[in-house]
Amino acid sequence: MTARAVEATILVFAKAPLAGSVKTRLVPALGARGAAALHARMVRHTLRTACAARVGPVELWCSPSVEHPFFGRCAADFGVTLAAQQGPDLGARMDHALAHALMRGYAIAIGSDCPALTVADLHDAAAALRDGARAVIAPAEDGGYVLIGLRRHEPRLFAGIDWGSAAVMAQTRARLAEISWTWRELTPRWDVDRPEDLARLAGERLIDIDDLPLPSMHRQAAG
Repeated sequence: MTARAVEATILVFAKAPLAGSVKTRLVPALGARGAAALHARMVRHTLRTACAARVGPVELWCSPSVEHPFFGRCAADFGVTLAAQQGPDLGARMDHALAHALMRGYAIAIGSDCPALTVADLHDAAAALRDGARAVIAPAEDGGYVLIGLRRHEPRLFAGIDWGSAAVMAQTRARLAEISWTWRELTPRWDVDRPEDLARLAGERLIDIDDLPLPSMHRQAAG
C-alpha cells in the first residue's frame, strides 16, 4: 500500500471473450475473433492496472458466469477473486456488486474497455473517498463513465439510467444532485468501443495489438 492509498475494493466488470458476443462494434474492423482477442487483452490490462494500484483487494465480476476458462486463468495470473454478475442490465449488475463490496468498506467499480485508465486514477479515486466525497467518477469522453467509487450503497444511482448512451454521465450527475451527494470527478478518459478508437489505441500503445488484424489505416497511425 502506498502512503496516499486507502483500503478500497476494486471491482472489475468483464464479459468472457466469446467471438461475436463482445466488442461487436469492432467486428467490421477486426472480425469476431479479433474483437474477442482485443477484449481479452483489455481485461488483462485492466486487471494489471487494478492490482498495481494496491489500494485494496481486486475482484473480477464475470459474465455470463465464472466458469469460462479465461476467468480462471485471470484469477491464477493476478490473484483476484471471481464473482458472477447478477441483474438484467448494467445498472442492476453494478448495484449488486457494489452493495456486496460496500459492506467491507469503500468500493470502486471499473469496466474493462478503458486501457487509458491509470494507477494514478485509482489512487485519486480512493483518496477522494477517504477525504469525504460520497462518490467519485471518471467521465468517459463519449458521455458515459469509466469508473465510479462509492462510500456507501445507493441504488438510486443505477436505476433509470440510459446505459450505453451518451446521456449516462449527465443523468448520473443529475441523480447525485437529486440525492444531495457530494462527488468528485476525475480526468475524463476514453474507451475502446468503435473502429475509429483503434487508431488511438494503436498510436498510444497502451496494450500490444501488433498481431491483431488491424486495418492499414490503424497500423499507419501506430507507426
